[in-house]
This record gives sequence, C-alpha cells and structure tokens, in this order.
Amino acid sequence: MPINRVVPSVILGLGLFIGLGTAVIAAELNLYTTREPGLIKPLIESFEASTGTKINALYLKDGLAERVASEGTGSPADVLMTVDFGRLIDLVEKGLTQKVKSEALESAIPPQLRDADGNWFALSSRARVLYAAKDLDLKSFNYEDLAAPEWKGKVCIRSGQHPYNTALFADYIAHYGVEKTQAWLEGVKANLARKAGGGDRDVARDIMAGICEIGIANSYYVGLMASGKGGPDQEQWAQAIKVILPTFKDGGTQVNVSGASIAKHAPNKAEGIAFLEYLASPEAQKIYAEAGYEYPVRAGVAVDPIIAAFGELKVDDKPLVEIAGFRKEASELAEKVGFDN
Repeated sequence: MPINRVVPSVILGLGLFIGLGTAVIAAELNLYTTREPGLIKPLIESFEASTGTKINALYLKDGLAERVASEGTGSPADVLMTVDFGRLIDLVEKGLTQKVKSEALESAIPPQLRDADGNWFALSSRARVLYAAKDLDLKSFNYEDLAAPEWKGKVCIRSGQHPYNTALFADYIAHYGVEKTQAWLEGVKANLARKAGGGDRDVARDIMAGICEIGIANSYYVGLMASGKGGPDQEQWAQAIKVILPTFKDGGTQVNVSGASIAKHAPNKAEGIAFLEYLASPEAQKIYAEAGYEYPVRAGVAVDPIIAAFGELKVDDKPLVEIAGFRKEASELAEKVGFDN
C-alpha cells in the first residue's frame, strides 16, 4: 500500500499516544474516536479480519476537534468518528474534514443522514426515549408532556448541556420556536425529581430506587443494561423500567446519530474510505445492531430484539441540519432557565 509515514502505534486510553514516531507501516489507518471502546472494538476487529488492514485507534473522551486542529497538517488522523450530529457538523465547520464521493456510502445511507457534500456520514442512530417505572400505567408519551404538572417531582434527566439533551432541545425549537421552548424547559425543570446530571443509565437506576418515575435517555443503553453487558446491577435497573417511544405532538421520535468523516489531512485516505464503506455494509450494520443496540442506518438490517420490543420507531422528520442550527440557542436556553442548577 502507498503508505510510508510515521504514525502512532496502537492506542488504548484517553487521549495519549504511545510509541509516537517509531514505525513505518503499510495497510494501516488511524482512527480518532469518542465512541466507547466496547462499542467500536467489534467493528474494528471485524474490519481487520476481513481486510487485513490494521486500525490504530485513539479513544478520546472529549476534545476530538481540538486535538485534530492542534495537530494541523501533520495530523496522522484518517477517520474521525463521534456521536451527535452536531459534533459532526462542527468538524466540517472547523475545516477538519474532506469531501468523499462514494457510491457505496451514498447508496447505503439515506440522504438526510449524511452531508450533501460527503463531509460526514451517519453510521447508526439512537432514539431519545422515555424510561418509565414498570408498573406505571403509561402506554404513550409526548415530549411536550415532560412539562405537564402531573409529573412534578417525578422526572430524572442528565445535564441540559449534554449534547444528547441539547439536540433534543434544539429539535423542540425546530418545532415550536425559542419562546415556547423556554417555557417548556422551565416546566421540565420544575418537574425534576433531582438535580439534572449523571448519565442516561442513572435514570433507570433512580427509577428503581424510587427517586423518580420517568426520565429521558437513549435507547441503546437499555440493550447494554438488559443484556447484562453492563453488569448485574445494571441488569436490575433495566428490569425496573419499561421503554416508550415518545413523539412530538406534530412529529416523531427524536433521534441522534453516530457517524464519521475522513480527516482533512488523512495520510491514508483510501483505507479510511474503505473503513467507512465497510461500516455501512450489511455485515457491519448488523454488528452495530447486535453489539451496540443501535438502529442501523442501512435499510433491511434488523434491530436487536431488545430494541425491537419498544415498537416501531417513527423518526421525527425535522432535518438534522436544521436541528443543528438551533443547538447554540438550545444551550443558551438551558443556561438561561438554570436547568442544571
């Protein structure tokens, strides 16, 4: 392969390269990702086994864009992988990606789940769902209902500044505008059973503990908990809840995505594109569904039975690009109403 470049050796950890500048390699690519290792490793191992191309993975908890920007033209990054469409768009706006033209990617991934110019591609999606106490007499739910007085002191949710919630709030703005979203956020805050914070899985934990009755969290965490992959405690948390796919009253369920881009200065661009095309293949999409409990973006690939049990997903029809345009306002509104205070 036409690769003659000094690159890092295999990286595992939080942002520290090991063995910089020690090897001349071929048939390798360098992946920077904010995804949890347990969710992405099965895909890496499958790609390496099927192609022989080695992936040097750098797992970053935060600061992906800042890291690549600081490395400049000498960055060894080939593929940039993250969650949240807002972060994918940030990479583009900061000039850290390059356009890709790939028939395989364009045919596999719906237009609304990829950049029109090929700067990023969604590879899986997850729904922002309602966790509810199992014995609660509740069969349907609208996001608007989170602010209803009947739920006062019964709602758990993570920080309003977390990208998962910022995306939901931005979607609310897309539906109702800033003024109504502020009123809604004030209502949701008034209904909180505890201070906004923690992780999505903590919502299920706190429902089991009787701290709250309902909460908003991502769909795939239920698979991780219910399968036992998160340990026996989390399995009990999953058993304490049921999942309802909420919708906007005039729309569908809010979803976010994981996705990837080819880095602006990728030294191994061809290998990077091959990796993206593999991730959009039926084989890899099946791994996304089975190992990560996410919704495949490729049509015809089944979701995991745990996720399928939630019912049919009706995705909200607001374009991701439109929602992304309201993220800054959503964050400012969360700050204005003191959502996390």
